[in-house]
Amino acid sequence: MRTVSRRGFFKSSGAAIGALSMVRSIDVLAQAANPVFRHGVASGDPLADRVIIWTRVTPASAAGAPMVSWQMARDAKFTQIVGRGEQQTGAERDFTVKVDVAGLAPGTTYYYRFAAGKDASPIGRTRTLPPAGAAKARLAVASCANLPAGFFNAYATMARRNDLDAVLHLGDYFYEYANGTYGDGTALNRVPAPNREIVLLADYRERHAQYKADRDLQEVHRQHPFICVWDDHEFTNDTWSGGAQNHNPETGEGDWWTRRAAAARAYCEWMPIREDVQTLSPRIYRTFAFGDLASLYMLDTRLVGRSEQVSGDDVAALESPARSAIGAAQEHWLAEQFAASVRAGTRWNVLGQQIMFAPQTAPGQRSTSTDSWDGYRASRDRVFDLVEQLKVGNFTVLTGDVHSCWAYDLPRRPFAGYDKASGKGSLGVEFAGTSISSPSGLDGSPEGLKRLAAVRARPHLHYVEGRYRGYFTLDLTRERLQADFYSVPTVQERTTTEQFEKGFISESGRNHLVEVSKPAAPGRSADPAP
Repeated sequence: MRTVSRRGFFKSSGAAIGALSMVRSIDVLAQAANPVFRHGVASGDPLADRVIIWTRVTPASAAGAPMVSWQMARDAKFTQIVGRGEQQTGAERDFTVKVDVAGLAPGTTYYYRFAAGKDASPIGRTRTLPPAGAAKARLAVASCANLPAGFFNAYATMARRNDLDAVLHLGDYFYEYANGTYGDGTALNRVPAPNREIVLLADYRERHAQYKADRDLQEVHRQHPFICVWDDHEFTNDTWSGGAQNHNPETGEGDWWTRRAAAARAYCEWMPIREDVQTLSPRIYRTFAFGDLASLYMLDTRLVGRSEQVSGDDVAALESPARSAIGAAQEHWLAEQFAASVRAGTRWNVLGQQIMFAPQTAPGQRSTSTDSWDGYRASRDRVFDLVEQLKVGNFTVLTGDVHSCWAYDLPRRPFAGYDKASGKGSLGVEFAGTSISSPSGLDGSPEGLKRLAAVRARPHLHYVEGRYRGYFTLDLTRERLQADFYSVPTVQERTTTEQFEKGFISESGRNHLVEVSKPAAPGRSADPAP
């Protein structure tokens, strides 16, 4: 795997910047009433004592270097201010502003705002992670937001909830395509900008700006902290550590490493994640501690160590120990994190990652899904080895990418030696969520129904559905976890209506899913950001 130093990262990205247009075409769709803070505010990467807050200033001049002030308070009226400061921004980071606000109390809701001169940003709400001894936590889990495919109604419904500790975004925050390649946004006035496949740093910045101009995405960022990881489309389709299926130098798309560095740089600029030398290398895998209730391990199954995908007919390659979904360094890091969690007596161990983890075919058989862990079987076995050898308790996998809802028990060999009724043989559970707006291949079409019938035969599968868009929540207590799937009625027009579709619990120590008839009871409530 080729590595890129921090200095080399910026040098290769900077070569692709080109001319900077200060007021992008998409800015006309952003918050017109707030011409300076057109792209709203956001927070993310919460810890027990700190959180990232983010905004972007639309400057009057490309040569400007505006000074931006910020405040953090315990109340939405800012009578109890707990932190303040200022930060200069400029073209070098696309006029984005990111502050790591420290010295906060655990498990506490805060409100924040920015100002540039006489112009004030919207007020945002955020929350720190809970302390040791926490009794519960609740996450909303999202992935795969495709702007030309429809409206982001699931974001709108998440924004209206007051019982979330954070929103977990598992990737495909945007898509890299031109209009008409994967959805046509003409009728909905949602044509991608720039209207071409994005390749350069300026392109990736503009696509981020367009998505941040969407009012529903702005609102969910304003109301909740995000914990994010990228998937492939933040770069290009079917990314792996050394390239991508949709990167084509022969058609003028240039050097892969320059494109990769540009996409990662724009992501770090525009997303509320904590930046450090490792992140900019770029490394995005990291751990979040919800007291001793849960450890959340955010994996990168795309960029830093993934072997190139192979044909589903090449069974020897599919099972080769030399191939990995996450790379040797990340496997070693995960082993260390698991071991630390076991020593600390943490109740739940949760992977937040991109691609389907559950075995989908028996050993020795071809795979129909090599873009999942089924294409990296030895790598998956090594994760199972860690779970067994370290006695990792309540192993739980959260998955994006697939544009459909799935709920699995996780036996190592589900096609032999596993009992679905009792869960005997299961080492954990997995939930995959549907998309915000991207279409599913498991819809109500004849082809989709045929695919559904085939996958429902899997012995460890408890639920699969691809006919709706939405999100799911993960509710954790010391006794059990509960995952609840929610749908929105359409993405072809705006709505804030949602419906509970299906729920599952796994009792602590069982590693086995049982269906429930209603969602988890409403939890903690905090006043929304005004």
